[in-house]
Amino acid sequence: MAIREEKRTAKQQAASSELAKLDKNRLPIDPTTGEALAPRAQPGYYPGYHVLDNQNFWDEATRKVVVGRMENIPPIRCFTLSEEQLMNAIIERVLPQDDRDEAHKIPIVPFIDERLYVGRIDGYRYDHMPPDEDAYRLGLQGIDAIAQHLHKRPFIELEPLGQDQVLLTLQTGQPPAGDDIWQHVSVTHFWAMLLQDAVKVYYAHPYAWDEIGYGGPAYPRGYMRLEKGRPEPWEVDEKRYEWAPPPTTLSGEASREGEHGHNEPRHGSSGTH
Repeated sequence: MAIREEKRTAKQQAASSELAKLDKNRLPIDPTTGEALAPRAQPGYYPGYHVLDNQNFWDEATRKVVVGRMENIPPIRCFTLSEEQLMNAIIERVLPQDDRDEAHKIPIVPFIDERLYVGRIDGYRYDHMPPDEDAYRLGLQGIDAIAQHLHKRPFIELEPLGQDQVLLTLQTGQPPAGDDIWQHVSVTHFWAMLLQDAVKVYYAHPYAWDEIGYGGPAYPRGYMRLEKGRPEPWEVDEKRYEWAPPPTTLSGEASREGEHGHNEPRHGSSGTH
């Protein structure tokens, strides 16, 4: 028993040491203790569930696609180095992954870059929007212009709260700077495109499926329990835990769609965006 307790204490000390190295301004908070929650391999309410445990039930084509999202990270071929760095900083605020340890963070920017590089769209874009690649380049310039206007520094140098304040002006459709840029790219459509690209990449990844308890592809096995929300035999029960967003961010703030008086359609420049 003493040896077991000693190992547990050593493990706790190691975890505390790693936690001390992290930026507490970016970590979710335990609302009971007020302490930062350490990153984990599997955030979410379904501990112990791993969708890839079911991959032997998938057909070969499905397995190749899903596993490929983990093993085949595309290289950056569209964004410049500075654009890639800025995109990473933006995505870290749009869809924070600070509750994940480094080994289980989902790469988002490489897959957005791949879409732009190959020109993948749904067949059309708005006539008042440039092609998606150009829209991103202009939008990134606009974001840095807002950061300089509000905080006199580039976006990547700002603290989380400052970055959130910059992005909030896009969400409200009221950018205070970069007018020459936003005349060529709709801020509302750009913001919607950015959000949808990030969300589509994140929730296509098996780690995100583990996080939300998604059962994964049902073909060819199929689902058995179609009523009353009961889990399938291979799924696990939900185990909720309390958490709160970092207090030095705008993550806990909410606003009703359209309350800012912007009636422009909330979709982007190409099909599903």
